[in-house]
Amino acid sequence: MGSVELLPVGRRVAYWRGRRKLSQQVFADRLGKSKSWVDKVERGVRRLDKLSTLQEIARVLRVDTAALVGQDAAPVKAANRGDGVERIRAALSRYEIPLGKPVGRRPVVPVDRMLRDVGYAWTTFQYARYPQVVDLVPDLLTDAQHTHAEDPVTGRVPLVEAYRITASLLLKLGDAELAWLAVDRAMLAAAGDRELVAAAAVQLGQVLRALGRAREAKAVTLGAAYRIAPPAVEHGTPAELSLCGALLVQAGAAAAQDGNEAAAGELLDEAAGMAEQVGDGYDHHRTGFGPTAVDLARVTAAVEAGDTQEAIAWHEKATARAGWRWLPAEHRAAHLLDVARAYLHAGDAGNAARVLVEAERTAPAEITHRPVARDILAEVARDPRAPTTIAR
Repeated sequence: MGSVELLPVGRRVAYWRGRRKLSQQVFADRLGKSKSWVDKVERGVRRLDKLSTLQEIARVLRVDTAALVGQDAAPVKAANRGDGVERIRAALSRYEIPLGKPVGRRPVVPVDRMLRDVGYAWTTFQYARYPQVVDLVPDLLTDAQHTHAEDPVTGRVPLVEAYRITASLLLKLGDAELAWLAVDRAMLAAAGDRELVAAAAVQLGQVLRALGRAREAKAVTLGAAYRIAPPAVEHGTPAELSLCGALLVQAGAAAAQDGNEAAAGELLDEAAGMAEQVGDGYDHHRTGFGPTAVDLARVTAAVEAGDTQEAIAWHEKATARAGWRWLPAEHRAAHLLDVARAYLHAGDAGNAARVLVEAERTAPAEITHRPVARDILAEVARDPRAPTTIAR
């Protein structure tokens, strides 16, 4: 079927009921409604006008209310998102190099310094200092393009990395379409270099999943993973295994999003084998790949499948690992948002609120600058069982 977000509300209810393998009668019984009522809702004969009814349906289906109302709901705006995205859009819209325009007063940055600048931007991103990264990215893109034009061979690495971090940032800010432009340029710039292609494909998988194109995400990440995979896992370098494993994680998440739970489990098991060889505490190619990262990916897959108990169990296992503390703040806070979703699906607003507070302590910008985080926060705040402290 096409994108679920384009369907009427009743059809979305039918879609998620099917995903949860509930008959109309069982679904009606859990809601305390008649089968006829459910049938009329799904066919669009009866409108869902009450928020309380939508919330009850979402609780039974173990999804966020936003997944049901989709485009009918007004998006929650994140702080200063618009200005930052527009500055990045302007930087991506310049075609100075192909048009042969002069560099201007900005000197061409040497490759070694360009690599340091990109590294600084990545570190700032991993500390979840998104406003600072927004300020860095426009000039970073311009400088990386000029450096690459001056030195196409060694200048390619910082150019691909500049596009990768731009795509990652735009995903955080909620603009997956613009992130697709950035990662598409990364893939084009990386063409011919298997490591650079694999690195860029990690962000490509994330972008395609954010756009709801789960099958395409699975196909492209699997293709890139098997291209970078060593002939024998035991002989692979940590960098190769990290890239291959991170791509398998993306493929597994895409399979879970597409409803193929068996494939998701197999792909994550394969990634886990590579992770054991890499170990925790490393960040090859900015993947953060290791055993703990794979456990976190299992949480995401379980949330997508609607298995809240499994999601929470994997979360507890992952956060008990020493590797949890070694992950970047951005990675940990993003994971906590997935856990908050799991608690919401389980009808546990108290623990969802607790996890959101922990995410804010870990990386405040993850809450204040991510639309998806603010949507989850709004969902928790509307629940009458949520603790009053969440209102702040």
